Amino acid sequence: MENENKIVVGLDIGTTKIACFIGQRSEAGKLDILGYGHTDSAGVERGVVKNIRLTASSITKAVREASDMANYEVSEVYVGIAGQHIKSMKNTGSIMIPSDHKYIKPEDVERLTAEQRNILLGPGEEIIHVFAQKYIVDGEELTIDPVGVTGHQLTAVFHIVTGNTANLRNISDSVELAGLKVRRVVLEPIASAAAVLDDTDRNAGVALVDIGGGTTDIALFHEGIIRHTSVLALAGNVISSDIQTNCHILKEQAEKLKVRFGSCLPETVNDDDIVSIPGIRRQAPREIGMRMLAQIIKARTTDILEQVNYEIEQSGYAKQLIAGIVLTGGGAKLQHIKELSEYVTRTDTRIGTPDEHLSKMPNDNVRHPMYATGIGLVLCGLDYEERANGSSDSEAEFKNGEGENKESEADEAAASRSEEYGGPSTVDQPTAAEADDEVTINIAQKKKSGRDWMNAINGYLNRVFRDDIDDDDD
Repeated sequence: MENENKIVVGLDIGTTKIACFIGQRSEAGKLDILGYGHTDSAGVERGVVKNIRLTASSITKAVREASDMANYEVSEVYVGIAGQHIKSMKNTGSIMIPSDHKYIKPEDVERLTAEQRNILLGPGEEIIHVFAQKYIVDGEELTIDPVGVTGHQLTAVFHIVTGNTANLRNISDSVELAGLKVRRVVLEPIASAAAVLDDTDRNAGVALVDIGGGTTDIALFHEGIIRHTSVLALAGNVISSDIQTNCHILKEQAEKLKVRFGSCLPETVNDDDIVSIPGIRRQAPREIGMRMLAQIIKARTTDILEQVNYEIEQSGYAKQLIAGIVLTGGGAKLQHIKELSEYVTRTDTRIGTPDEHLSKMPNDNVRHPMYATGIGLVLCGLDYEERANGSSDSEAEFKNGEGENKESEADEAAASRSEEYGGPSTVDQPTAAEADDEVTINIAQKKKSGRDWMNAINGYLNRVFRDDIDDDDD
């Protein structure tokens, strides 16, 4: 295959870190990570690029590290996007199927999907993704792919994700300032889902919750289709900020405390457990009780999970998440967050790691949930490249079996008649071979009717003039 050795680069521009992953599809169909790099993020607040120059500098460091490890020169990247500016909406679109199509073709579905990008949006917004929720053909809802179904009107309900144009431009500008090109922008929860979910999860119904540094990203799937997306402004940085404020320590110290000793369940911590934090300059060390630390973390994590639960309830799919909630991102490594999630949401929860789709990785660090978005971007990129570089076998069979490259004049005439009398016919149009047979039958019928008419005239003349007329003169 042409794309068999295609290498794709994913760039996760996060609030606390910037990570770059380089990978390609393995022979077994999984993902080989050839190299990765990460660095502290600068110029990004709550998932939004604020300082292009600082962000570009961080991008350069992460990409260089990944490039050196993979021995691959990076030129273009798949970039993740998040932030509170991300919105989603539902829209219904409809098109008429051309009269010369015996059934719905891939280009019909593509045309309907492309038309959704022309809908009216608010000022400063643009569309990032368009996801079909369900298809309806001639008023009948389908449970299958519409391609190959006969019908005259194709309708679909779409889930549309939009973002702020200025924020999208800042991402593009920072990537270009780093000497790279944006291949495609992908919503971060979509990328994270690609890394930690499988088809069983998506079909059963699942809520993917990525707790990052600046945002918590949510994506709901049911029956294999994405049903709802949302981005919350509460995430790991808010927890660290609460620790810093209540314990009177530095931001960096608060982050280390959270990562190394943090727990979401105070009752699991002994009252006597204490951690000593070095004082600033000549100040005495500060002692912090581990139970108090856990109480701070639990309070803010509960706020985050309550908002997640609210989003799930609002989506209308709360009762259909058989696979429960999958937590990923850096925040998913908090001790006992699984148990707290199940208590707050009353839904089964597991921690999602981005290693189930991997066949090769440089080291075990790649398994950390905080890398789910970066690895997912590579997977999304490979899927996109494979779709863009060739049609599927089923599409090829459709095209080859229909003889659409050589239409007969009879087909064109039938289509012309259909348009003349108000659009598509209510019956399937004949193929070229059928049309040729029909024309032959029509000509034979005209010859027969003409012969009958001549015989009637001859009979009349016989009766009037009593002349002998040769029966063969017809």
